[in-house]
Amino acid sequence: MSGDLQFDSITKTFPGVRALSDVSFVAAAGSVHALLGENGAGKSTLLKILSGVYRPDSGRLMVGGQSHVFRNTAEAIGSGVAVIYQELHLVPEMSVAENLYLGHFPNKFGCISGRRMRADAQRELQSLGEDISPRARVSSLSIGQRQMVEIAKALCRDAKVIAFDEPTSSLSARETGRLFGVIRRLREQGRVILYVSHRMEEIYEICDAATVLRDGRHVETFASLQGVTRDTLVRRMVGREISDVFGYRARAIGQTVLEIENLAGAALARPAQFSLRAGEILGFFGLVGAGRSELMRLIYGADKPSAGRIRLSGEAYRPRRPSQSIRRGIVFCPEDRKKDGIIPVRSVMENLNLSSRRKFSPLRFLISPRSEKRNASEFVKQLAIKTPGLNQPIKLLSGGNQQKVILARWLGESPRVVILDEPTRGIDVGAKSEIYNIIYTLAERGVAVVVVSSELPEVLGICDRIAVMRQGEIAGIIERSQATQENLLALALPVTGAIKQP
Repeated sequence: MSGDLQFDSITKTFPGVRALSDVSFVAAAGSVHALLGENGAGKSTLLKILSGVYRPDSGRLMVGGQSHVFRNTAEAIGSGVAVIYQELHLVPEMSVAENLYLGHFPNKFGCISGRRMRADAQRELQSLGEDISPRARVSSLSIGQRQMVEIAKALCRDAKVIAFDEPTSSLSARETGRLFGVIRRLREQGRVILYVSHRMEEIYEICDAATVLRDGRHVETFASLQGVTRDTLVRRMVGREISDVFGYRARAIGQTVLEIENLAGAALARPAQFSLRAGEILGFFGLVGAGRSELMRLIYGADKPSAGRIRLSGEAYRPRRPSQSIRRGIVFCPEDRKKDGIIPVRSVMENLNLSSRRKFSPLRFLISPRSEKRNASEFVKQLAIKTPGLNQPIKLLSGGNQQKVILARWLGESPRVVILDEPTRGIDVGAKSEIYNIIYTLAERGVAVVVVSSELPEVLGICDRIAVMRQGEIAGIIERSQATQENLLALALPVTGAIKQP
């Protein structure tokens, strides 16, 4: 298989913003080509043009030497292009085989041949080293297995170009390793692989070349990453030096604000116990499935605890629902912001004012547009949220700016405790630095902050103490001065033969 992928002077404009401006570069066949840039740099728009979701205002694609301007996704698929997005495009209630061949079922005399479909699906899955039953419902598969089904679906259509958009954001280390093995085999077959990720360690592990976009423009293409430092890539991405992305700021730590005493729930193997002080940033680290998010949901009132006590500034508190927690000053930014944190089809202003709306309406049933606009404008300016306007649908904002809108919503509540679950997942290095600055500012105002993160450098870089969870329990809490990658991982890794306690 041969044939490079070439972007030739691609330009795309939306109302109020130019997403791409004259972008040109080549991704070679038989290589893994990283596409880098901050949120809002134009990466997602470029992938949607590649997949036929958007049509460029000008410019063209060259796939295998042939010129294309795809009018829809069917044309892109027919030309050998597949884009595997972060939100996988599978039908959960259909079988694996049906998902693989949806739209081009094998048939005999006009009738679908289920036996042939399952046999072909089995062959494609085995070529990826996967032991997945073609009869299994997609809803029964793990995230990693679903990712492999998406790749198999692309191979069924003989995709010559395969683009991955943040493919490891929800994968375990083992699943990531298997994915990289598959990508390497695809590279050896001579396919063009585009790889979008904010995780620099992944870029250096799996990618051969890289193109950097900034503000919708092509900045530089590196034909090889050999000798190209992380700092060089970051400078090209953000247009400035970021010597220390974490920028830890020491501050005064106050009295205890939150006390968790033997808090138990269905997802916890053992009751949890810890305290949190005013102005403190307490990290929660652990492997996927360790129970971190489940514990936070108990504290926030999203799930019901079966036992234990919570004290807020010394007073006993038992949350029955999130709205009760919000009124008491405990707010929560969920792990999956697109699913649980925002209303995608509503505007930036509406999403920002979701919680504080009641404060602008003394009669409780009338909305005050003037007050809401004033409140939203203040926070958009204060947090430097990049948006063409307050009425822009929030789904059109970058991940970093969506996260800022959620934070702005809670800042309007004057919170005492802020719980942030994976606050920088899928966010570029420049936006991460801005989110960390907001976290430090909150802590300096005396707000107690909990940061749940799967990234070791992040919890080591910004937290005053780090609680490590393992198999549904808190395995230990370590002070910043004593925390290292080695001792955190030693606590986080499963204990062989461990028996979970009820």
